Amino acid sequence: MLIAIGIILVLAIIFGPQYWVKHVLKKYSQNQEHFPGTGGELAQHLIEKYQLHGVKVEKTEVGDHYDPIDKVVRLSHDYYDGKSLTAIAVAAHEVGHAIQHNNGYLPFELRQRIVSIAIGAEKLGAIAMIALPFVSMLARSPHLAMIMFFVAIASMLIGTLVHFITLPVEWDASFKRALPILKEGEYISDREIKYADKILTAAALTYVSGSLASLLNMGRWIAILRR
Repeated sequence: MLIAIGIILVLAIIFGPQYWVKHVLKKYSQNQEHFPGTGGELAQHLIEKYQLHGVKVEKTEVGDHYDPIDKVVRLSHDYYDGKSLTAIAVAAHEVGHAIQHNNGYLPFELRQRIVSIAIGAEKLGAIAMIALPFVSMLARSPHLAMIMFFVAIASMLIGTLVHFITLPVEWDASFKRALPILKEGEYISDREIKYADKILTAAALTYVSGSLASLLNMGRWIAILRR
């Protein structure tokens, strides 16, 4: 009984925020005609205002993000063309990442370096996890099997580290960049600022659940590989 309750709690902590995020984003996704521009137009305006030279704004099909390699703020069609509060908040948040990049914000730079390492590490770790049972059976070398075990765990640790470094980066982009920009620039009203805060908080929780899911996945693999 206690095990079942524990599983339910873990699932609620990991997946609950994702459903809440979808609810919040949808709730504030109605177009507001009193907004002077769309999310894409706001992003372009902020890029010019903060003199983010070389940064562009594009539509995307793969999720809203800032690409530090191509220096592009990418927004989904609904947010690029929309005049909803969600579109405005998300656009300001992604420009917040562009400002971090422009200012050399250390956690942002650190995340980018670790992400590049994590991509290669995850591939190596996946190969090690698949090969480990066969190596253990054919080579019959406990030392080699142990090395591969640690390679697999190390790759997952790097991925988990990326999730945890992402949290302060996202929090800074939302609450030290986007929200002050929207408030000080009077792009939205004081009443709407409270709702924008909810939107940005909900978005941040997706990274919290991602970190927890990463830890859970690592624990699961450790239990499997130790058998």
